[in-house]
Amino acid sequence: MEKVTVIGVGKLGLCFALTLEKSGYDIIGVDVHEGYINSLNDKSFISDEMGVNDYLFNAKNFFVTKDLEVGLNHSNIIFLFVATPSLTDGRYDHSQIERIVSQLQVLGKNNKKRELIIGCTTMPEYCDTLVERLSPYGYQISYNPEFIAQGSILRDLVNPDMVLIGEGTKKSGDLIENIYYDICENNPSIHRMNRKEAEITKIALNCFLTTKIAYANMVGDIAKIAGCETEKILESIGSDSRIGSKNLKYGYGFGGPCFPRDNKAFYTYADDLGYNAGISKATEKSNNEHLIYQKDCFIRDNDKSRNYTFKNVTYKAGSVIIEQSQKLLLAVELARVGYKITISDSQKVIDQIKELYDDLFNYEVL
Repeated sequence: MEKVTVIGVGKLGLCFALTLEKSGYDIIGVDVHEGYINSLNDKSFISDEMGVNDYLFNAKNFFVTKDLEVGLNHSNIIFLFVATPSLTDGRYDHSQIERIVSQLQVLGKNNKKRELIIGCTTMPEYCDTLVERLSPYGYQISYNPEFIAQGSILRDLVNPDMVLIGEGTKKSGDLIENIYYDICENNPSIHRMNRKEAEITKIALNCFLTTKIAYANMVGDIAKIAGCETEKILESIGSDSRIGSKNLKYGYGFGGPCFPRDNKAFYTYADDLGYNAGISKATEKSNNEHLIYQKDCFIRDNDKSRNYTFKNVTYKAGSVIIEQSQKLLLAVELARVGYKITISDSQKVIDQIKELYDDLFNYEVL
């Protein structure tokens, strides 16, 4: 039975580890939160992510430890999934990766070559800096980010449209590719390249999606002003095979933990290269302007004498994440100008909103 170590078993790391285990791998996860680790090992952990509870309950070859050295001794194939949140300047914060790198250096050189595969989103060129620091300790670095959506992570992991591999060596790329042959239920397109190319591809792909969403909302806004049906127009545009209908719907702007920050990171990296990524900057501006348009329309069509309910305000259906939710941001804007707004959602979502906005809203638990 092939053994794999997964460092960082948060939402994505846990899903990836359990997917590997279900496909026949022997997995040790490494994490830092003792209570969380215990709940995974005794299978008492309850996840909001679809399918995770069943995968965890049925897992027979999955164990989590706080001891990094135990994890490293388990396997020479190591996937790293830690958080890389955005900094105020638009770049990703690599500090959690850096913490692991420091620990690997302290543990010293390996007798065998180890494959360290970075699965979290990084700034282009970052993974190459890891090579300089970790090669002397026996690590070969590759970059292999996932393209998943909250609420359908397990499904997306086994049915990807494409697999992106920023390989350190051909042997590393072969190893990663073979893992995906084991876990995928479909036949995805495999794209192998160097680390920097893969880092650019990861965020550039998401930038195209944000642009498509912003474009659809722009066309929709224009259609509404003209008194036309937005759906008819966008369906017609999307029927052209050069364009496609995915993400070409009218509604709230893009939000969540990935799209806004990837868009910003992409044009920030371009700025570093001395290039103005004007499309990505315009996409961010258009997304903000769409929210203003929605607010203006609401104020024009609705008076302040009534109570208005905003139901299911996470950034996307099937998620409990409110980060950059455009629907929630619209509710906030309206409440701040005097509208009586009730937020109707799950207790977990309401608790998050109360922590941020306190009594700005009335609340109703679904």
